[in-house]
Amino acid sequence: MEHAYMGIDVGSISTKGVIMTRDNTILSSAYIWTEGNPIGAVKKLLELLQKDFDETKYKIVAIGTTGSARKLVGTVVGATVVKNEITAHAVGTTTFHPDVRTILEIGGQDSKIIIVENGVAIDYAMNTLCAAGTGAFLSSQSHRLGIPVEDMGEIALKSEHPTQIAARCTVFAESDLVHKIQVGHTKQDIVAGLCDAVVGNYLNNVGKGKKIVSPVVFQGGVSKNVGVVKAFERQLDTHVIVDENGHLMGAIGAAILARRNKKRTTFSFDIEDMEFVTREINCGGCPNNCEIICVYRDGEMIDSWGNRCERGAIAAKKVSHLSPDMY
Repeated sequence: MEHAYMGIDVGSISTKGVIMTRDNTILSSAYIWTEGNPIGAVKKLLELLQKDFDETKYKIVAIGTTGSARKLVGTVVGATVVKNEITAHAVGTTTFHPDVRTILEIGGQDSKIIIVENGVAIDYAMNTLCAAGTGAFLSSQSHRLGIPVEDMGEIALKSEHPTQIAARCTVFAESDLVHKIQVGHTKQDIVAGLCDAVVGNYLNNVGKGKKIVSPVVFQGGVSKNVGVVKAFERQLDTHVIVDENGHLMGAIGAAILARRNKKRTTFSFDIEDMEFVTREINCGGCPNNCEIICVYRDGEMIDSWGNRCERGAIAAKKVSHLSPDMY
C-alpha cells in the first residue's frame, strides 16, 4: 500500500484536515467549525476525511497537528509531529509557493503575518486581541446587514465609492457602521468599506513595522473574500496570491512536517468511536501548584502536561483512571 500523511489544524473557530501523498497531492480534505469542542470537532473531521480516502490503496503512516489545540488533538490522534501555527503555515506555503516573501493570514478570531527569506520564516507577528481585523468581525457585520458572509466579497466589488469605516477596534467600527447605514450609504459601499477596514486594521496592527515584500500570499478563511483580497492589493499596491487551498494551509503544513519527520505510526479511523475526556488537576506538591491537563481515552489516561517538575508527573499518575461516574 502507498503511504499517506495526515495534517490537522484545530483553531478556536475552525478545524481543518487533509490527507496527502508523498508528492503533496491532496487525497481528502475537510473544513468544519470547532464549536468550542476540539475533540468532538476532530471526531467529525475524521469521519469526513475517511469518506473520500481510499483505505484499500493508501495507509496513513504519520500525522501532524497544529493550531491552538494541537497538543490535545495530537494526543487524541496519536500525532507523530506537533508544531506551532507559524511553522506549519510557513512550511505549507513555501512548499507550493517557494518564492513567497510575505504570508498574510486571517482566520476566524486571529490573524498573523510571516516574513520569509530564502524559504525560511525569519519574522512573524500575531494578533489575538482585537477582532476588527478577523473573519469574526466580517461575520458579525454580515448578520447586521442581512447579507450571507460568503457573498460579501462579490458585493464589495460592485462598489465605486467604498464607505470609510473606523477600523481602530470592533466597537468603534460597529458604531460607525450603524451611523453610515442611517445616513444612507449603499450596502455595496458599506461592505467594501468593511473589507477596507479589515485590511487597514490588519496592516496597522499585525503588519505594523513589518516590511511587506512581494510575492505576497494571502491565506486563511478570509482569503476566500475577494473584496478583502482587492483591498489588500489596493493598500499594498501589489498583486496578492490566493491559493485555492489557502484555508487549509496550516493542516497542509502539518502533514508535510509529518512526512519529513522519520517517526511513523499506525493509524485507524476507529478513534471516532472512542470516548475521550480531559480533566484539569492542581498538583499542590510544591509552591508552583501547577495546573496539569490529563487526557483520558475510554477511562485510561493517555497523556498529561503542564507540570514543571517531577512532582506534577507523580500527581497525574494518581488519577490515571476515571471511574464511569466521572465522565
